Amino acid sequence: MMAEAGAGGPRLAELLALGRRLWDELEASTEPSSGAPAVQEKVRQGLDALQRAAAMVAQLELFSENEELEEIASADLKFMLLPALLGALTLKQVDLSRRREHLESAREHFLRFLKLCRSYGLGSFQLSPGTSGQEAARSPSAPLDPTQPNLVAMAMSRTAKIERYKQKKELENKLASMSSSVESGTADEDQIREFYILQIQKWIGTSLEEIESIEQELVILRSRDAARQAPAGSRGPSRPARAPVKPFILTRDAAQARVFGAGYPGLPTMTVDDWYEQRRRQGVVSQQGFGEPGLPPCPSTPAGASDEELQKQQKEREEEEDDEEALQKARDWDDWKDTHPRGYGNRHNMG
Repeated sequence: MMAEAGAGGPRLAELLALGRRLWDELEASTEPSSGAPAVQEKVRQGLDALQRAAAMVAQLELFSENEELEEIASADLKFMLLPALLGALTLKQVDLSRRREHLESAREHFLRFLKLCRSYGLGSFQLSPGTSGQEAARSPSAPLDPTQPNLVAMAMSRTAKIERYKQKKELENKLASMSSSVESGTADEDQIREFYILQIQKWIGTSLEEIESIEQELVILRSRDAARQAPAGSRGPSRPARAPVKPFILTRDAAQARVFGAGYPGLPTMTVDDWYEQRRRQGVVSQQGFGEPGLPPCPSTPAGASDEELQKQQKEREEEEDDEEALQKARDWDDWKDTHPRGYGNRHNMG
C-alpha cells in the first residue's frame, strides 16, 4: 500500500499539503469578513485540492474496513484527515442561498471521517443510529434515541464535552512539541506515526463538535423554510380592516350632548345609544349587545328592531329626558323661592 501511495505519492502529498496550508492560513486570517473575495478564493482552492486528493485516495484504495491500524504505513496515516479537512473547508463557504446544502455536505464529510476512524479503532466514541453524528454516552447502556433525552444522558454528554476539551488541549500541546522534528525530517518512523495519530484524534474531537453545531443550525433552517412554505390560510384567519373612527364626544344622554356640544363646537357629540346604533349599522356589533370588550349590552334595544322603530324609541327617550329636566328645574325654582323672599338681592339705587 505504501508503494501504491508512493507511485502517485508526490502529487497526492502535494495536494494534501496545499489543502492543509490553505486551511491554516484561513484559520489565522485577520480578514474582517469571511466573505471577502480573497478568503473565498482560498476556500475554493483548498476544496479543489482536497477533492482531487480524496479521489486519488479512493482510486488507490489506501484504506479498507478489513484491515487493522497497524497495517497502514505511517506516511499514509495523514491521508485519513482528508474528509475532516473537506468538511471544515466546506463550512467556510458563505453563499447563504446554499447554506443548507453546505451544512449537509460538511456533515457527510465529517461522518465519513468518523466512520473511517471507528473502523480502525481510533477514538472512544459512538455514532448513534441514523448517523446523527453526535457523540453518544460512553456507557453501552446509554440511550441512543435523541428524541428521548434524560438527565443522566445530559450529564454524561456534558462530562464527555469537558473531557474532550481537556484532551484537545493536551493533543495540541503534544503536536506543537513534535511538529518541528516531523516537518524538518529528523523524526523517526515511530515519532511520525504518533504525530499523525495525534492529529487524527484531535480532528475526531473537532468533527464531533462541528456535527453537533451543524445539527443545531439545520433545525433552525428547516423551521425557517417550513414557515416560508406554509400557506397563508394556515397562519390563522385575517381580521377585516375597520374604517378609521373620527373623534367625537361620547355622552350619557341627549341633555349632556347639548351641554358638551355648546362647549366644543368643533367636535360632534353622540350619546351612547347613538354610538351603538351607528356601530350596529356598520356591522361591528350585534343587536344583542355591543360586542366590544368592557362595554355592557344595551337592554333598551330589542333584538330584530327596525331602524324606524329604533329612531322612534330614541325620540321618545329624548322627550322623556327633556320632561324630567324641565320638571327638575321647576322644583329647584320653587325651593329657591321658599328660602328667598320677593325682592331679595334687589338693593340697587336704594338709600
